[in-house]
Amino acid sequence: MTKNIALLILDAQVNMFAEDGSVFEGDKVLQKISDLIAKARARCVPIIYIQNNGAEGDPDLPGTPGWQIHPAVAPGAGDIVIQKRTPDAFHETTLQSALDSHNIRQLVIAGMQTEMCIDATCRRACALGYDVILVKDAHSTFDDDGLTAAQIITQYNEALCAVVKVEEASNITFE
Repeated sequence: MTKNIALLILDAQVNMFAEDGSVFEGDKVLQKISDLIAKARARCVPIIYIQNNGAEGDPDLPGTPGWQIHPAVAPGAGDIVIQKRTPDAFHETTLQSALDSHNIRQLVIAGMQTEMCIDATCRRACALGYDVILVKDAHSTFDDDGLTAAQIITQYNEALCAVVKVEEASNITFE
């Protein structure tokens, strides 16, 4: 059993996969995250979910259907769920104390949104001294005015290589 690694899943909430506007390749990303969860559970690796709390009128307002963690990747018994209000999953949350209490030093990160919460959390985790693996094919975002979601994902995978290890989901073993 690996004791110093955890799977960190960011903002895999129902609103990210809405029929009228899902993140890029939403079904594939859900499957990759689901596969990572199965691998982590098979190795007794802690799984930590970060759930974004939006403001009034946001699709992830706490208690609304869009705020719920997607059922395809829902937490199981013993998984940790931490609430956040900013892109950085460490900012004003209990994430660092949860990691410390489990002696976690390495994070495997997947989820949403590439250019926001994935980027901010990867960078903050590195600044705090964690060894970070970003799962390059298990995070996603939406198109914006200048770039497609695929371009944004590629851009951030390449940029984050300077501070984290970037691996495909199929290469993650939790060993």
